[in-house]
Amino acid sequence: MSDLETAVRGGAIALLLLLAALSLRAANRSSAQLLSGLFALSVAAFTLTSMPELAFRHVLWLLPLRLVSAGTSVVFWLWSRALFDDSFRPSWRHLAIWLAMLALAFGCFTQPDPNLDRVLNLVSLGFIALGIWEALSGRGGDLVEGRRRLRPVLALAAALYVVAIVIVELFWRDRLYSAPASIINAVGLAAMAFIFVLNRLGRLGQSPIEDVTDMPPPPASALAPSDLRDATALAALARLMDNNRAYRESGLSVGALAARLDMPEYRLRRLINGQLGHRNFQSFVNGYRLAEAQAALADPTQAEVPILTIALDAGFQSIGPFNRAFKAATGATPTEYRRAQLDGHAPKPAPVSGRI
Repeated sequence: MSDLETAVRGGAIALLLLLAALSLRAANRSSAQLLSGLFALSVAAFTLTSMPELAFRHVLWLLPLRLVSAGTSVVFWLWSRALFDDSFRPSWRHLAIWLAMLALAFGCFTQPDPNLDRVLNLVSLGFIALGIWEALSGRGGDLVEGRRRLRPVLALAAALYVVAIVIVELFWRDRLYSAPASIINAVGLAAMAFIFVLNRLGRLGQSPIEDVTDMPPPPASALAPSDLRDATALAALARLMDNNRAYRESGLSVGALAARLDMPEYRLRRLINGQLGHRNFQSFVNGYRLAEAQAALADPTQAEVPILTIALDAGFQSIGPFNRAFKAATGATPTEYRRAQLDGHAPKPAPVSGRI
């Protein structure tokens, strides 16, 4: 390995360790911080173990690093979920998936078998594909503009890089660890680490990637009197949602609501996020839907109306998402809530958020 490659890989590892330290130091703030740090450590392990001098050495001290490196795709998937899904919390099940990936990698390292290697790489590609899906699937309803811009840029750039590495390992394994591919790989890792660290320190864009996900939603408060344009838009939005019950419409999107309000989509996103404190459009709409469902379930005159009918009338497409959203908002299932309200055995829970 050339001196240039040694310096580049060393710099990449140092930057990744810095990113890991910054993220793990704030791991108690959110899952995104924790998984960002673990992802940086996984990539650092890969940067070291993919050095030409170490790639094919069988020494005991390299085994833990190789195992951590092999779990990078799983960590990337979990990191992507935590980054783009505010409700995601890692659990023991996710730890079990990561450990299963490491067990598969352990089998590859201790009992070399080309077919087992292919299985490992294909499974890695599957988890990377899940990470890409997480980045793309919720972009339309994401109201945090900085995070919305980062979805196709940062997460997909990292994913595509890892995909390229896995594909090369799958079909041209020996070339990855020899020049010029090894040097190109080192430069790519260093560049990615440099961009991540700069972004983490807030020198790119408006805010660091973790800060975009970790900031608590701003409190819904009155608009400044001078902001008459936003005040007018907010009043129009309230009329559309309260009087016209636009939230009942199937497949309601930010774009469709903006068109009905005759305003640019970006401005509606900023209004709902900045003034009402919602980070996701679905949570904003579900606030209205759940409020209507709560009122119906507590109404004695609707005691015989099926819960499914109430859910569909409020705008939900099926009973499953309604049940999950209702319990998350109220702490009770719709059946439990209705029984408690009609029997008068429990105080009425606080209304769900979302309404203007």
